[in-house]
Amino acid sequence: MTVRLAHICRHPIKSHGREDLASVRLLAGEGLPWDRHWAVAHEAAKLVEGWNPCVNFARGSKAPALMAISAELNEATAEVTLRHPDRADLTFRPDAPEDLPGFLDWVRGLNPEGRAMPERIVSAGRIMSDTDYASVSILNLASGRALSQSMGTELSPYRWRGNLWVEGWEPWAEWDLVGRQLRIGSALLEVRERIERCNATKADPETGQINADTLGGLRAAYGHQDFGVYAVVIEGGEIALGQPIEVIA
Repeated sequence: MTVRLAHICRHPIKSHGREDLASVRLLAGEGLPWDRHWAVAHEAAKLVEGWNPCVNFARGSKAPALMAISAELNEATAEVTLRHPDRADLTFRPDAPEDLPGFLDWVRGLNPEGRAMPERIVSAGRIMSDTDYASVSILNLASGRALSQSMGTELSPYRWRGNLWVEGWEPWAEWDLVGRQLRIGSALLEVRERIERCNATKADPETGQINADTLGGLRAAYGHQDFGVYAVVIEGGEIALGQPIEVIA
């Protein structure tokens, strides 16, 4: 089977919605364009200028209902439309102070009581990834199917909040790619490390309800809770669905 790029997904606001793409232009040293461009800081956040770790933000590991949000970004206007099965659609500008109250009203009920509530939306001039470097996550559809089979339940790829999904690799072949380079279209990426997963992946991305112990399933079957790998863009270029993926080094 030809190894190909099967899905491209970005998350304009960290932990607040996913968006499928047909193509995108990667830039060297940067994450997927507009991926995690914004993040929602909670009232207990202790932020510094620039990138901050995820503990400062509202996120699916603490608020599983957030996992059911989908998003649509208008790049020309920097407007985001959010959709959730329990909410009316919301279109707003994350950078506009006057739009913040409407967003906070929309999202507040999706966060559990007794936790620090969303307070403001921030950006850092770079991707607000869980890594302290600008990363692109790469995931293997065959690994997802293997885990689904071992757990006896269907696991949607959206649980893993990945950027690039690959079809054609053997299950868990991505573990052997750390330190190696991949050519996708005209872009070149280098795989840096495995992704250790958190409780967010336990929630159904259709409902936002916890319904699968993904971490327990990974540990029971494989002895760890890693799924997917982080990569960095070495050479920028256009990537698109269906393009072959070549391991070149």
